[in-house]
Amino acid sequence: MGVYLHSKKPFLLFQETASSTYFVDKSQIIKDLIPLIDHTLPVTDGILKERGREHKYICITRPRRFGKTVIANMIASYFGKGADSLCVFQKLSISSCSWFRKHLNKHNVIYITFNELPDECTTYTQYISRIKRRLLEDLIRNYPEAGIAAGDSLWDAFNRIIEFGNGEKFIFVLDEWDFIFHRSFVTFEDQAAYIDFLGNLLKDQPYVELAYMTGILPIAKYSSGSELNMFFEYTMASREKYSDYFGFTEEETDVLYQRYLSLETKRNVSRKGLTLWYNGYQTMSGKKLYNPRSVVGALSDNQMGSYWTSSGPYDEIFYYINANTDAVRDDLVLMISGTPVPAKVQEYAATSMQLTTRDEIFSAMVVYGFLSYEDGYVSIPNKELMDRFADMVRKEASLGYVHRLAKESERMLYATKAMDTQTMTEILEYAHNTESPLLNYNNEAELASVIRLVYLSARDTYYVEQEDKAGIGYVDFIFYPIRKNDDCIILELKVDHTAEDAIRQIKERGYALRFQGKLGEQPRYTGRILAVGIAYYKKDKKHTCKIELLRGANTAREVRK
Repeated sequence: MGVYLHSKKPFLLFQETASSTYFVDKSQIIKDLIPLIDHTLPVTDGILKERGREHKYICITRPRRFGKTVIANMIASYFGKGADSLCVFQKLSISSCSWFRKHLNKHNVIYITFNELPDECTTYTQYISRIKRRLLEDLIRNYPEAGIAAGDSLWDAFNRIIEFGNGEKFIFVLDEWDFIFHRSFVTFEDQAAYIDFLGNLLKDQPYVELAYMTGILPIAKYSSGSELNMFFEYTMASREKYSDYFGFTEEETDVLYQRYLSLETKRNVSRKGLTLWYNGYQTMSGKKLYNPRSVVGALSDNQMGSYWTSSGPYDEIFYYINANTDAVRDDLVLMISGTPVPAKVQEYAATSMQLTTRDEIFSAMVVYGFLSYEDGYVSIPNKELMDRFADMVRKEASLGYVHRLAKESERMLYATKAMDTQTMTEILEYAHNTESPLLNYNNEAELASVIRLVYLSARDTYYVEQEDKAGIGYVDFIFYPIRKNDDCIILELKVDHTAEDAIRQIKERGYALRFQGKLGEQPRYTGRILAVGIAYYKKDKKHTCKIELLRGANTAREVRK
């Protein structure tokens, strides 16, 4: 037994996770790893491909809180001798594999979480010396016959075990490998020394049976030479393999939501709400993924909210944008309005200390999970992050016209609820006459992008949905109030038609039915229902607005014409 070798820690952590209410079984990743260490298995089992047997160095990078540590704990618990983990794994899908017991708790596992610091750590030497000392002590204790000396390097110690022991090999499970690069006391020289340490420990060493490493940033960000070029890197945006194991798929989220329905009697979380708030991350294969921490947080707390972005998201997002505000300002407007923008994302270029170009900034934001990347375009993935971007643009005057339009959005919502169409028209004219990249909108889609921006503040008190099914058609925008007694807003857009035409469509197609409860139930919303029509004429470039009350505070019935 030891701190890093045959550690009980990963099993104890994974056992706790596996017993939680909203646990998702990701044990099939072990099925993808087995061919890398067991060359006796036939190459007939679908996933067992001959080419995979050479790939024993794996580095998987994902944004924080995307399940990397849970998977690392699971892998170490399955292979490692530190604890008998049958009680947990016999309940998981991997237990049906023919080789399940052959490898369960049969391997020497070195499990290191690199995000642990010594007490009052102020230098890289203190940090790395603690890791080296603990691992060397484990080897001396477990392999006394190898004659390892206290001053030996780790790679020398492992090679002595190979030469003077029984030729045992080791699986290395290394979590948060890039943690140390985010510490202020680490110099560029320290970073190079750390890369050399990992290279000496792992590269071309006969004692390495498998090296499984995780982090946020790709290795190529820090390793410019050949020190760690033996690793195959698997990122979210550029590599499909292993994608399903990090984040929740649509099907997995469905299962969790059914579990939630069976447990909660007073339900405050909808399945549609989970999609709106937490979906939108894109894998290379085109599959959408949910943020796992946020889904579990919402279901456990029975409340929608910001779980992944709850710790410092505003500062982090602005950090990247502030690196070159002029380069990304127009793109920021488009993304906040819901429009993806083209970008050349190179994840290795996501340098946290020196961001200069637009593509470097967006690359970093994709790697850290603030943006999603698909087919050459970046976008804000979901409401949880959209809210944080909205907070930022409302607070940061340095963003220029973006900040000014966001501030106007507070006045726009107030004017709408006050049925002040004159002020609404003035704000729309102002938005159209700024330096916005959406200057020349000639159809409803472009007009809709401006509307999302000028109603940015509405996201604080409304769930704003676009092209939502309502009545017998699809309404352009529908504002569901968070407080049930607040105003409900239905907004329809028209280009080269009148605002009256928009109001007529709202009423004829029964869009207001979305705010009513089921037959025999109390209404879901008790406030006024406002029908808002906004029109734009391409010829004279003028806006018109009209608001009609469909249900008022003193009105007992819905107005229909």
